[in-house]
Amino acid sequence: MSMSETIVSLTDIHKRFGSNHVLDGLDFVVKSGECVGLVGHNGAGKSTLMNILAGTLAIDSGEMRIGDRQVAAHSVNNAHSSGIRCVFQELSLCPNLTVAENVRVLHHGLSGWGWRTRAAHLIADKLNEIFPGHGIRSDAVTSDLTLTQRQMVEIARAFTEVDAPVRLVLLDEPTSSLDSTSADQLLNYVHTATARQQSVILISHMLGEIVRAADRSVVMRDGNVVATFGRGATKNEVVAAMGNVATETHGRAPTRKSNAGELRVDLAVKGKHITARKGEIIGLAGLAGHGQTELLLEVFEQARRRSASVNGTVAFVAGDRVKDGVFPTWSIGANLSIGAMRGLSRAGFISSEGEAALGQAWRDRIRIKTADMDQPILSLSGGNQQKVLFARALAADSQIVLMDDPLRGVDLGTKLEVYQLIQAEAEQGRTFLWYSTELEELVYCDRVYVFRSGHVTGCFSADEFSEDKVIKASFDEVAA
Repeated sequence: MSMSETIVSLTDIHKRFGSNHVLDGLDFVVKSGECVGLVGHNGAGKSTLMNILAGTLAIDSGEMRIGDRQVAAHSVNNAHSSGIRCVFQELSLCPNLTVAENVRVLHHGLSGWGWRTRAAHLIADKLNEIFPGHGIRSDAVTSDLTLTQRQMVEIARAFTEVDAPVRLVLLDEPTSSLDSTSADQLLNYVHTATARQQSVILISHMLGEIVRAADRSVVMRDGNVVATFGRGATKNEVVAAMGNVATETHGRAPTRKSNAGELRVDLAVKGKHITARKGEIIGLAGLAGHGQTELLLEVFEQARRRSASVNGTVAFVAGDRVKDGVFPTWSIGANLSIGAMRGLSRAGFISSEGEAALGQAWRDRIRIKTADMDQPILSLSGGNQQKVLFARALAADSQIVLMDDPLRGVDLGTKLEVYQLIQAEAEQGRTFLWYSTELEELVYCDRVYVFRSGHVTGCFSADEFSEDKVIKASFDEVAA
């Protein structure tokens, strides 16, 4: 197999959803043994392209070729038999099945006596190859795994082979649920895979990952390719081609006045207290799965019980929007307004005019990319769905907003808009508890608590904060 061999080729591809022209004459090619980085703001058409290649969406017009043959009617089965695998940003593992049984869902060739054992060995070997030290059992029920572990399993499963060799793996924001160590392991494995002449399409809003891993970086905007860069391109060059965002760097948040407002959260965590006052933005850091989400859930529960530890009403912004966030069969407007039903109720009835006005106001304020709030929530890109979840929390008028790594896989432009919104709301007295796996985001916090194995191993004020300090505290051994 030579580097010049074409794996997939798309020519003049068009795809519409109603009046929304998502792909507008797209041309796209992937060669054997290359990693193609695909970047662009949310709504640029990246995920639609992924779904077309995976066989879950049909094109409206244009030509698709796999290898040297034209494909008239692409499907999931056709993609699989052609060696195309996809890891979607919204994970697709069956939660009630074990890790090994989820491998069987992908590979129908795993059948007959002893298939569970063969599936268990298959996924264990691939997990060990990609994520050494992962600690995931093949007989574990998927719903019992952390989000990070589920992401690892989904990635490893995509690279397993039974009937058809893997030729192209589509990775849509694969590191969004991984900590820095496992993300580094994955990027190293991408080089291993391409050296074997497997191809990879890597979609990521972490532009450092694209620059590091991709042989070519392809920039999409408004449903088309607007720029292509070879290896050696800089992040700033890629960002400039994306448009709308002047710089990729986060910088440091504007200095805010120190807040001595009323105490809203005061919880003991393994002998130490986590506190949050009115108008503060409190960061929770550390490796994924070390107690940050559990703390947020505890704050939520304590508020529900009206405990003395939490003084104020709370709203929760989920990071896993498919499992814990959106109502998939509801409209955009209904998903947004559900948290504000009490304020919209008149004599026991919901004001439809008030609900519509609320939706329009937040659509304009947070720039949700839709012309019609009555459209299904799943018609939005992932980043715009996340905006709806933020709007829901803020529209509920809660005094405390709990954020469970909600900006995973969201483009830089959207992130900057949300950062500004959080700071503006904090200035008005809202309190935020913000768990993030992206250290750059924590510069916006007044104070950062670092977690390790359920313990708090570090606490840094805005003036003390640095990535080196957080990383060191993330790996500090917890005293017995």
